[in-house]
Amino acid sequence: MGTRLNVHPDNPQARLLEKAVKTLEKGGIIIYPTDTVYALGCDIKSKKALEKVCQLKGINPEKSLFSCICSDMKQMGELALHVTTPMFKIMKRALPGPYTFILEASKNIPRHFQSRRKTVGIRMTDHAIPQELVAMLGRPILSTSLKDAEGVYEYDPDEIWDRYGKQVDIFIDGGWGGSEASTIIDFTESAGEPVVRREGLGNLEILR
Repeated sequence: MGTRLNVHPDNPQARLLEKAVKTLEKGGIIIYPTDTVYALGCDIKSKKALEKVCQLKGINPEKSLFSCICSDMKQMGELALHVTTPMFKIMKRALPGPYTFILEASKNIPRHFQSRRKTVGIRMTDHAIPQELVAMLGRPILSTSLKDAEGVYEYDPDEIWDRYGKQVDIFIDGGWGGSEASTIIDFTESAGEPVVRREGLGNLEILR
């Protein structure tokens, strides 16, 4: 059975987040809230943890594009290649916020975390809990949305705990979650021009 931590969404208790960070460092998997929906997460350096996440979600790690949550623009820049000035300006307007940007992966991204196209999804969420987690861990964490068998995003903390409490190491309960995912913007095609892969919570006005 995992551990359920009741963490304040705006002023997260450091002592509780430290437990989650230690779990991540040991290759554990967690569930945590973001500014969009609840997500499954792990340390991006841990291949075994990534495999656990994929097993829980029933997906093939070799055929999936994963996103990672970064602490700031500098960290994002370390994970991506060929970020042009126009691309940077768009991300600067959008972040932190409910957007996922698909970028060409740099060598700082572990190979097991990259897609076959050598790309990576990058997020900088506007939520105190994942922001603090990444800052305390010192590197990005995996972000893959939590859905039920019918593809509906999980948002009720009690239902999440009942369904996943025995399958994850830590559940960070930050209250009721959202039910709309992030907007996905792909910069890896069309000569760096933004391509909207999924219209979600993020407003597309940032592209104009």
